[in-house]
Amino acid sequence: MPAELSRSEGPSVVLAGDPSGAKVIVLDPAGAGRHDELPGSWRPLSDKRAIFWCRLPAGGALTEADDLLGDQGPADPDITVVASGPFAAEALQLVERHPGAASQLLLVDPASDAFLPSADAMAANEAWLSEHEGVIAKLREAGTVVRVVGSSSDTEEDRVPPPLPLGHPQVVTAVRHALGDA
Repeated sequence: MPAELSRSEGPSVVLAGDPSGAKVIVLDPAGAGRHDELPGSWRPLSDKRAIFWCRLPAGGALTEADDLLGDQGPADPDITVVASGPFAAEALQLVERHPGAASQLLLVDPASDAFLPSADAMAANEAWLSEHEGVIAKLREAGTVVRVVGSSSDTEEDRVPPPLPLGHPQVVTAVRHALGDA
């Protein structure tokens, strides 16, 4: 079975945690969780927050993320959106469509939508942020903080080309810190 086909199998969104509390919407381009379970590294986060793992290779995942943000009211619990390189620009657009609905947009290797050597990832991510500064400023004015929480590197702990997988321990640790759960 081709890899793309197998990644699209399974649910479009995997939910763990209490959906009435604070939420984390994860836009996963790799399609982890096809057996309706969060990646193991993310499961502890669901003790305090609802995790909506949107499996982008599965049809309808981005629409469901859009609906989650669109249904958010001013008195509703906090929402954080997490996105990886290939979908960083789409994540900006998603959050921009719903001003103030997300408190944070956390990005992992946003510049890695094409081949990028690990050693160049941090500088490329900074350039990506500069390139999108207009939208980021607009989101900041609406109450959404946008920042890069993960960058590939040429270290022994990394060992994968950009983007870092969302289940990578460095990514999970950075997200936990950004959520104040560390």
